[in-house]
Amino acid sequence: MKLSELDFALPRERIAQHPLAERDASRLLLLDRHQQHWEDHQFRELPELCRGDELIVVNNARVMPARLFGRRAGIHAARPGRQRRALREFLQAPIEVLLTRQVSPGVWEALVRPGRKMRTGERVVFGDGELEAEVIGRGEYGLRRLRFSGADDLHQALERIGHVPLPPYIDRPDGPADRERYQTIFASQNGAVAAPTAGLHFTPKTLALLRARGVELCEITLYVGLGTFQPIHCEKLEDHRMPSEDYEIPQAAAVKIERARAEGRPILAVGTTVVRALEDAAQKAESRRAGTPTAGKSRKLLDPGSASAELFIFPGHPFHVVDQLLTNFHLPQSSLLAVVAAFAGRELILAAYRHALEQGYRFYSYGDCMLIR
Repeated sequence: MKLSELDFALPRERIAQHPLAERDASRLLLLDRHQQHWEDHQFRELPELCRGDELIVVNNARVMPARLFGRRAGIHAARPGRQRRALREFLQAPIEVLLTRQVSPGVWEALVRPGRKMRTGERVVFGDGELEAEVIGRGEYGLRRLRFSGADDLHQALERIGHVPLPPYIDRPDGPADRERYQTIFASQNGAVAAPTAGLHFTPKTLALLRARGVELCEITLYVGLGTFQPIHCEKLEDHRMPSEDYEIPQAAAVKIERARAEGRPILAVGTTVVRALEDAAQKAESRRAGTPTAGKSRKLLDPGSASAELFIFPGHPFHVVDQLLTNFHLPQSSLLAVVAAFAGRELILAAYRHALEQGYRFYSYGDCMLIR
């Protein structure tokens, strides 16, 4: 499939720049993929739109203040005046770092701008010098491997000097309100560098109404990283390789998922990150079964535990776990749109998106949402 087949015209003014005053005030487009039909609703109607026996799976990853602004560590060699001024300007030029994935204690992969000028061995100082990082490796698209030093606890240092990593299409600096609004109410497992944004609409009241309706919930963790928001750089989707993202499926969640499937109850994934984790786990479980002589005896849908998702979902993917999907409206030619098109069908999704644009729906992380069933 070609990347151009996931294209559509999205005016920049339709990308939400701020969250609504109330989380659950967003709109919801209900899309029936079997009847090829959609209806306009409000997110607050979600409990009424449910059958009452769904298992809703949410991502409880918590976003770190993973964006840092620093400067090159100083070079103290004496130089003539003009060279010294040029060197000073060079050293004081801002360096932006976005952490994307922890490799080992104190070592992170990160997007660095300007990346081409940051060579292996160079050091970056953040804040008042309380945190420092050395470039110890290079990758594609500005990706670098950094070793941090100078702070006893990196996460505490990030809370003090880091910024909320708002997506690039939100064209404004982060503010104090984003520290709370760019987290879901489920957020408890620190380590994500972007929010699982389909969960941003939920409130405690929504959860209470869902539970009163008979809906069951469970939590998994996928640490949202570069794989979720990296652009697709090739025309054939089959050639795209998604960076891995770590996830964990607790034993309790795996039991609930197996029970819901055995009882014929729908499994509703909140967000594409949940889809990626569940479908990756199911694919791994299928591979393990295929490689054992007792494969016929074990029909577990997925196994609990920790793993890294490398799965890229695009049209043609067979879904093993997810029956319904709550998701925001995504950007053209993005890997997230590929997931949604795989789940509901490319033509139906693009037609629904055209309707959403005509009706004034808000797109992207702080925008409105769609329930596909």
